[in-house]
Amino acid sequence: MSQNIALVDDDRNIIASVSMSLEAEGFEIKTYNDGEEGLKGITDNPPDLVVLDIKMPRMDGMEVLSKLRETSNLPVIFLTSKDDEVDEVIGLRMGADDYITKPFSQRLLIERIRALLRRQQLQNTEPKANSEEMIERDDLLLDDSRHLCTWKGDKVNLTVTEYLLLKALAMRPGHVKNRDQLIDLAYGENIYVDDRTIDSHIKRVRKKFKAVDTDFNQIETLYGIGYRYKEQ
Repeated sequence: MSQNIALVDDDRNIIASVSMSLEAEGFEIKTYNDGEEGLKGITDNPPDLVVLDIKMPRMDGMEVLSKLRETSNLPVIFLTSKDDEVDEVIGLRMGADDYITKPFSQRLLIERIRALLRRQQLQNTEPKANSEEMIERDDLLLDDSRHLCTWKGDKVNLTVTEYLLLKALAMRPGHVKNRDQLIDLAYGENIYVDDRTIDSHIKRVRKKFKAVDTDFNQIETLYGIGYRYKEQ
């Protein structure tokens, strides 16, 4: 079954070239020329993944992402110009799963899309007859079969990337994971993502937990080394 990609960009050349490349790979593509049109289309007909430009007329990518994240954890890849480092960080903190800097190779974008969709599929697999896909760490519960995360019984809505990063840490409380290890676990060994991306995701995970419990402090930063889930 074909997977659906929503492409939101005001650059018609990018719309045309990316659409052709993705369709050649077997994806179904829906394109939107500005943020306002894209938000309405994505909300009315949710795709499997969104590729979203940051700078657009009528409604920029940041606002589109912010509104999407109010109701949806759809995987989102940002397209950003090479001078927009601040935008990249803000976008990741707001809940984007990945970003690609323009100009980019079509092959790189396709690999990032496939990697993110694979991670999404792993989280959406049907429940098995055993409970191996469930992790309980005192107040934390992670259930892979439902992509469910709860803290003290309250649901914490995580994106695919956020869930995988938290799971990687919670699997072995007290053990430090450096950023390279977390990148491999969340993105795969063949995808390049810089350290700042991981840091932004971890900050957002903390923020989401603190929204349900202001005393949450289970994810520890070891400066210059990495992160660990605190033993209780």
